[in-house]
Amino acid sequence: MPIININQLTFSWPKQKAPLLDIPELMIKKGEKIFIKGPSGSGKSTLLSLLAGINTPDTGKIELLEQPFSQMSSTHRDKFRADHIGYIFQMFNLLPYLSVTDNVLLPCRFSQRRKHNITSSLKEEANRLLQQLHLPQEYLHRPISELSIGQQQRVAAARALIGRPNILIADEPTSALDHNNREAFITLLMDECDKSGITLIFVSHDETLEPLFDRGYDLNTLNRAVGAQ
Repeated sequence: MPIININQLTFSWPKQKAPLLDIPELMIKKGEKIFIKGPSGSGKSTLLSLLAGINTPDTGKIELLEQPFSQMSSTHRDKFRADHIGYIFQMFNLLPYLSVTDNVLLPCRFSQRRKHNITSSLKEEANRLLQQLHLPQEYLHRPISELSIGQQQRVAAARALIGRPNILIADEPTSALDHNNREAFITLLMDECDKSGITLIFVSHDETLEPLFDRGYDLNTLNRAVGAQ
C-alpha cells in the first residue's frame, strides 16, 4: 500500500474562481524520495500544505499511512502531523529565543511518539543529527541569529528528522544555497532518511536536482488546473 495516496483532489483559495490544484491521482510508496517541480504559482507550496494538513481539499481525498488524513478533524490532523510528518520550511522558521539544540528538539515537545522513538537521550540524538548534517560542534550553543543560512538549514533539517517521522516534507529548503552546496545537503538529508526509513517529498524549482531522486513529478503535468487557467 502507498504511504501517500491522493485521489481526485481539487483545491482553490477563497474567492478564486478556478481551482489552483486539480490532481486526479498521486501514489508514493514508503521510503521513496520524490522530487516535485514547477514554476512559481503552479501550486507547489499549496500541495505541501495539503499533505501536511494545514489546508484541506475542496473535493477528493488524501490518505497518509492508510489513514483518511484529509477527512480527520483539525485536532486529529494536528496530532497526526506532529507524530508522523517532519517539515523543512523554505524560510526554516527557527525560533530565535531557543538554542540550536532546543530548536531541534521542539517536535518532541508536541509528539510523545517521536520522543519515544529516540533510544538515546534527547540531546544526544539532537547532537547526532546535527553532526550527521555537518553542523560544527562549536555552533550548538550559539544564538540562531549568528548562524549562516547553510547552518540554519541544517538545524531546520535536524528538527524535521528528530524522532523518525514517517514522512519528511521539504519546501524549497535549498533555494538560498549555491548548486554544489545544494547537492551536498540533499545527499546528507537522503542518507538520514535511508537510516530511518523516512519517505521524502522535496519541492524545488531547480530541475537540475531531479536526478538525485527516485522519481520526479512536474506540476505542469500532474496538476490539470495548470492547463485550465
